Amino acid sequence: MRWPDRLPRRRRLPQGGWPAQRVLITGASGGIGQALVDELAAAGARLLITGRRADCLEVAAARHPDRVTALPADLTRAEERARLVAAAGEVGVTMLINAAGVNRVALFTEGSDAELERLVAVNLTATLQLTRALLPRLMAARQGWVITLGSTFGTLGYPGQVGYCATKFALRGFSQALRRELADTRVRVLHVSPRATRTAMNAPEVEAMNEALGNAMDTPERVAQAVRRAVERGRQEAQLGGPERLFVRLNALLPGVVDHALARQLPVIRRFLESPETTP
Repeated sequence: MRWPDRLPRRRRLPQGGWPAQRVLITGASGGIGQALVDELAAAGARLLITGRRADCLEVAAARHPDRVTALPADLTRAEERARLVAAAGEVGVTMLINAAGVNRVALFTEGSDAELERLVAVNLTATLQLTRALLPRLMAARQGWVITLGSTFGTLGYPGQVGYCATKFALRGFSQALRRELADTRVRVLHVSPRATRTAMNAPEVEAMNEALGNAMDTPERVAQAVRRAVERGRQEAQLGGPERLFVRLNALLPGVVDHALARQLPVIRRFLESPETTP
C-alpha cells in the first residue's frame, strides 16, 4: 500500500447549507432519531422520516408540517425498504442518516437465538441493504452523505453488550471501508459514536447499572446536536465524550490496561444483568 501524495480535502456542508438538504432519517420514531428530526428541521432541512411506530412519526411530522414527511417502514423487510427507496427518489434525498437500531444489554449466554438474529438484522443487515440501495441516488447528488450512528461500543468491547458490540463494530468497519471506496466520488461518509444515551430502549436495570458504574449519559438532543455539528465541520468520525475518547485510544494502544479496568466492573455488571437462575 503506497502512502498518498496528499491527504483528501475535508468536504463540509456545501453552499446552501441545511435548507438545500433532503434528508432521510431512519429510526425516527424515538430516541436519537426523533431528536435528529427536531434538530435538522430547525436548521432548515427537509426530511423524510421512517420508523416502525407510525403514531410517533406522525407526531414528529406534525411539529414541522412544512418540512417533514413520514413514511412508516420495517427496514428488515425488503419490500418496505424498496418502498422507502422509491419515496427517497421522489423527494430527491441527498443525505441518509442511519439512526435505526435496537439494543440488547444482557449476558451473551442468556436470551434467545431470535433476539440475537433480530439485533443483527436491524442494526447491521438492514442498514447495509438500505445504504446500498440508496447509493446511486446519493452519488448523483451535488454532494451526497451517508451518516451512520454507531456507538462507543463499536470500538470498545464491553461485557454485557457482546451482541450489540458485534453489530456496532461491524458498522464502524462498514463506514470506514465505504468512505475509502467512495473517496473518488461526491459522497461523504460520517460515522458518529455516541456514548451511553438516555432513551426508551434502556431498561430500568440498565439505567441503574450505568449509575452504579458512574457512566455518563447524554440526552438524545445532545447527540443530535453533535451530529449536526460534525456534518457542518466536514468530519469523518465523531466520538462523543472526553473520557470515552481517551478510553477508546487507550483500548487501541494498551488493551490489557482496559481489560483490567473492565474486569473490576464485572461484578457490578453481573449483579444487574445475571438472571436468578444462573446466579450460584
